[in-house]
Amino acid sequence: MKKLIECVPNFSEGRDLHIIKQITDKIEAVDGVKLLDVDPGAATNRTVVTMVGTPDEVLEAAFQAVKKASEIIDMRKHKGEHPRMGATDVCPLIPIANITMEETAELARKLAKRIGEELHISVYCYENAALKPERKNLASCRSGEYEGLATKFTKPEWKPDFGPDVLNERAGATAVGARDFLVAFNVNLNTTSTRRANSIAFDVRERGRVLREGNPITGKVVKDEKGNQVYTPGSLKSVKAIGWFIEEYGIAQISMNLTNIAITSAHIAFDEVCRKAEARGVRVTGSELIGLIPLKAMLDAGKYFLAKQQRSLGVDDDELIKIAIKSMGLDELKPFYPQEKIIEYVLASADKTKKLIDLTAKGFANETASESPAPGGGSIAAYVGSLGAALATMVANLSSHKRGWDERWEEFSMVAERGQALKNELLFLVDEDTNAFNQIMAAFGLPKKTDTDKQLRKDAIQAASKYAIEIPLRVMKTSLSVMDIVEKMAAEGNPNSVSDAGVGALCVRTAVMGAFLNVKINAAGIDDKTFAERVLAEGLSIQEETIRRENEILAKVNEIINQL
Repeated sequence: MKKLIECVPNFSEGRDLHIIKQITDKIEAVDGVKLLDVDPGAATNRTVVTMVGTPDEVLEAAFQAVKKASEIIDMRKHKGEHPRMGATDVCPLIPIANITMEETAELARKLAKRIGEELHISVYCYENAALKPERKNLASCRSGEYEGLATKFTKPEWKPDFGPDVLNERAGATAVGARDFLVAFNVNLNTTSTRRANSIAFDVRERGRVLREGNPITGKVVKDEKGNQVYTPGSLKSVKAIGWFIEEYGIAQISMNLTNIAITSAHIAFDEVCRKAEARGVRVTGSELIGLIPLKAMLDAGKYFLAKQQRSLGVDDDELIKIAIKSMGLDELKPFYPQEKIIEYVLASADKTKKLIDLTAKGFANETASESPAPGGGSIAAYVGSLGAALATMVANLSSHKRGWDERWEEFSMVAERGQALKNELLFLVDEDTNAFNQIMAAFGLPKKTDTDKQLRKDAIQAASKYAIEIPLRVMKTSLSVMDIVEKMAAEGNPNSVSDAGVGALCVRTAVMGAFLNVKINAAGIDDKTFAERVLAEGLSIQEETIRRENEILAKVNEIINQL
């Protein structure tokens, strides 16, 4: 599997789109790299760019972008609200898939060395790529900003890690690092006071505020035995924050970097800022996401806010994302488009493969009815199974919201969440069954001129045929799991929806029996008879269990209907 890393360089230009485009053109010119997001800010005069790809290619794209930025951005003329020290202010690398943090840190140092040597730009390595402990924190590397670099370089402890220790006046300095996935998240306030915003930022950020003797504002700063300032920690771990005024919007914000969203997520940070702001007489009006965010973070936020309302969490992803956007006011300052802000959706948009589940109901039926052999019975079986899961989930959600059953909302919510997961698995299998069929067709299309060709072709057909068995067998297993939810909802769910549970049972039976037909027809062409006998026995057992449970559920459904 491919190694993937993300790179999020921040360039000190957020107003001139022509300059920004010249930089991003360099990124897009590198094969193997996908430009995910370009997020300019006029007030900060800064653009955050997000790209992802294979390591060597990302390093090349990053280098070319840094080079172009150094040619067309003049730091001697730069002004903006955000702290900065160079044309490319920071350039972090983030491990995404099949690569360790240690490997990513080595890549960051490799990039830093090349920038220093070839572009003659001073570079500090920070976070996991830091070569000195005191340089791990980005804020320490950037202290004094661009204006303080010349003096900073004269201090032995702040000589750059790579590149000259004499200021490149045009390009400034750059920080290159390796870090975990970071979410840049700003919370909007109903005030124009930077001082008030900073007070709230100090309340929440992990570092907190400087400890003073007596008066917390004018008192003498407390220092430790080494002469370092002592801080009173804030309430949120893995959070960096400052307050600022954004002239573009006419409001103050809490600007936060959530450095580990597994520790402090966006929704927890948002709610905590709400509490701290209210304590200071300030109201939160919304928030702003800079760059991209993982899908899970948005889904977790949606579930968090639904739980606060005591509503079922077992709704689809689109609804969860909608709840997250509205609850945190992510669309207050400008529209929030999930397809452009959620990393998995941006990556998926680059995949132009036609998916059956993206068709309308009418389109799916018409595609099935066409002369094309796919989608066939296997995909239909998986889809019917997903409808069974959807019906059971619907009954769970209706039960969760039923008047008089408020104390049971969590019980039904858990059932609905499980139903959504099974529904999503079966929807995936709709397309995967067609993919499996296409693999068989591709194997049959392989050349067969020589004996070697014939053997390779035979092996490919056998491997593809086995996969074409494994997929419908997976449909059977998943559909049988749906029966657990159907059974519970038929017996304990909202009695007014018991017929829906009954139809769900019928769908599951159809899915299992239909998928088993596909297992059997593909097993007939398998040379590995031990494998074929095993899957046929397993399939038969699942089918018998499904039919037995369907009969019990339908008997229960009819019993309840007769009592209504």
